[in-house]
Amino acid sequence: MTIPDEPEQPALLGLDDVPAAPTPRRRGRTKAPVGPAAVDPVARVVLDLAPAHLDREFDYLVPAPLADEAVAGVRVRARFGPQEVSGYVVARAAASDHDGRLVALKRVVSPDPVLGPEVLALARRVAERYAGTLSDVLRLAVPPRHARVEAEVLAALAEQGDGVDDVPRPAPPAPPEGQGWDGAWAPYRGGDAFCRRVLAGQAPRAVWTPLPGLETSPGTSPGTGPGTAPGTAHADPTLAEPARTPHWAAAVAQAVRAALAGGRRALVVAPDARDVDRVCAALGAAGVTGAVRLQADDGPAPRYRAFLRARHGLADVVVGTRAAMFAPVPDLGLVVLWGDGEETLAEPHAPYPHAREVLALRSELQQAAFLLGSPGRTVQAQALLARGWAQEIGAPRDVVRARAPRVRALTSVELAREGAGAAARLPSAAWRAARDALAHGPVLVQVPRTGYLPVVACARCRTAARCAHCHGPLGLRGASATPQCTWCARLAGGWRCGECGHDRVRAVRVGSERTAEELGRAFPGVPVRVSASSAPGGVLDHVDATPALVVATPGAEPVADAGYAAALLLDAAVATAGTGLATATEAAHRWLAAASLVRPAPQGQVLLVGDAAPAPTSALVRFDAPGLAERELDERRELDLPPAVRVAAVTGLVDAVRAVVGRVDLATPDAVLGPVDLPGDGSRLDAAVRVVVRVPLAEGTELARQLRASMAVRAARREGGTVRVQLDPAEML
Repeated sequence: MTIPDEPEQPALLGLDDVPAAPTPRRRGRTKAPVGPAAVDPVARVVLDLAPAHLDREFDYLVPAPLADEAVAGVRVRARFGPQEVSGYVVARAAASDHDGRLVALKRVVSPDPVLGPEVLALARRVAERYAGTLSDVLRLAVPPRHARVEAEVLAALAEQGDGVDDVPRPAPPAPPEGQGWDGAWAPYRGGDAFCRRVLAGQAPRAVWTPLPGLETSPGTSPGTGPGTAPGTAHADPTLAEPARTPHWAAAVAQAVRAALAGGRRALVVAPDARDVDRVCAALGAAGVTGAVRLQADDGPAPRYRAFLRARHGLADVVVGTRAAMFAPVPDLGLVVLWGDGEETLAEPHAPYPHAREVLALRSELQQAAFLLGSPGRTVQAQALLARGWAQEIGAPRDVVRARAPRVRALTSVELAREGAGAAARLPSAAWRAARDALAHGPVLVQVPRTGYLPVVACARCRTAARCAHCHGPLGLRGASATPQCTWCARLAGGWRCGECGHDRVRAVRVGSERTAEELGRAFPGVPVRVSASSAPGGVLDHVDATPALVVATPGAEPVADAGYAAALLLDAAVATAGTGLATATEAAHRWLAAASLVRPAPQGQVLLVGDAAPAPTSALVRFDAPGLAERELDERRELDLPPAVRVAAVTGLVDAVRAVVGRVDLATPDAVLGPVDLPGDGSRLDAAVRVVVRVPLAEGTELARQLRASMAVRAARREGGTVRVQLDPAEML
């Protein structure tokens, strides 16, 4: 039966203006008060807060239901003022110094203590050294939580019968048949002693310059094989067994084996993913299992999985990029850093720490061995040797000469007799050397820049071509492309020179793609492969032993099976034309890294093309990176430049910089350089200035402390403007 709707009674006139009766509030159930934990009811928490004056521990009350979960190292949520913020419990205490009422923790995000005491101590030291805040360092040290991955790892621990805090001891690796754990270190002075001390549980520190070459097979040294004596090369490298593992990676694997055999774990940090892959391959060839990769580029889930496996002792070796320098490795016995001259090892986020300094601090705090290796040598690594903090590991000169390729510097003086061919970007002598080498294998061609024509200028007056919108440099992406700004990406189709009005451009810098195009015309019928970030195939990992021209940018050189027959290092003058303090050592590092992939003399040769600076050219010809670094360090001592002194750069608006520097007692008139106006590029630091504070090394820690305190005062007073404080800035190293 359907009940008809009741008719609606119309409202009286004016009744709509009468306010409605207030709705009575419903009283919710009043929660019973929860008492504090019976034991250690106070939690000391580090909150994720940006202001520098809040960089300290805060005391919170631990409710009884959270007493078992709110242990040191776990993530928590807590009320701070009107907001709820994240943080970490760093300790539990029986009482608090706070006189007022303590606020209770809101909840424990995860019962897994991801922040261990060793990493916390390291983070504090890094914050002190770089005048940063602890919360900034912890953002770099502990990756964001991934709940699904965390559940998987904790379930795996439960299946093994291990608790969250139970860390198993590393299992000693079984050496491969016929291979000794220290075989790769035999050619070096101090190499065997370093491995023996690591095996014995000691903490030696070393700066190591590896020999060039590749590992031809498991258990043999680079450049050797069946029937050959140590330190000699194959009669015909093209007949050798395919080799893809650089010698340095094999040596690192042997050092890691020594640490594992001594009952401790290891951490290896490399500049990029390709080097990480090479280290992992070398570890597998050396019989080391249980290694994990920790890289930020792998994504949140793989990175957090590797982090948790390392934290709970499920991995004996952690290999990764810059993100791995804070990896929580228990029973750490060895830290290895490869290629400290690469810019990818410098953290671009505050407080801008470098992996070299972080791992050095970690070696001291955890009493772990320290090994720094690189084809070149930075002045900072040389400073570690000069002050006795580390010892040098290197091969005798006769061994270096037997393992290195022949190097020729094709300068304008060397090419004077070539006639008109000497002025070409690829001189006749280099063309002939490449043609002869192609009969025996691939040839590596290194160019300083990627792209087609990254920098162009007016074809008539040679004035640099600039964008009309942002004044950035113009470049070409192809032979028939329109000039385009490399800053804002705007096209400059109607460009005309501001000096002479001409509308045509010429090349100033030639990139990898244009070089490959020119080589294809110079060597018809020869395959040309490009290894660069902008190349269609990206960065190549390796190439086979068939004849080919491989054009690569610095750091993107693929490994060739059995090594390259020759290497051409083009545009040498461009590589040493910078104004930075590290220009010479960086150029030598790039050249030596490429030359290390070439076969030993007389089968392999390296040609440096161009009038480069004499010092790095001599270092390449002699394969003497330590000599160049020692000379550079001596010059910086005379001029009071880093690393002979400690330097801080304060950048920002004039008034803000003046206020920050004015509160630093060490910033005396003799110690301050600047302010210097910085060129504006339309960013938020447009029209900014920079002030440099330079103090002796002994006062470096105090300078960082005072700058940190000044930034805290600035945050508490809410001073206006923008300021950035950076200790040991890269452009001044």
